[in-house]
Amino acid sequence: VHLVESGGGLVQPGESLRLSCAGSGFSFSAVDMRWYRQAPGKEREQVAYISNRGGTRTYKDSVKGRFTISRDNAEEKMYLQMNNLKPEDTAVYYCHLRINGERYWGQGIRVTVSS
Repeated sequence: VHLVESGGGLVQPGESLRLSCAGSGFSFSAVDMRWYRQAPGKEREQVAYISNRGGTRTYKDSVKGRFTISRDNAEEKMYLQMNNLKPEDTAVYYCHLRINGERYWGQGIRVTVSS
């Protein structure tokens, strides 16, 4: 299982970013996936969830209405569209999945929101 995030960077408050997670080494369309983030000095937290075919999506309360999780099973990619970013969204973002009870993480991508 291999997960690679991309699309992070430094933006100003109110701007947008789109994160991508490319997956390989597993049956992408069979697996539910999640985005997590870890801010400096804080525990890692789940940000968004998407079921294997995209029919179910859930969000952390603080990002509802601003973030959208999606996936393209044909391309074997998951996305996180982040709009109206706030300084408190600053964190390292990780894509995550679980297969047969085993958890897999990407290497993480840094998002910094600062003026």
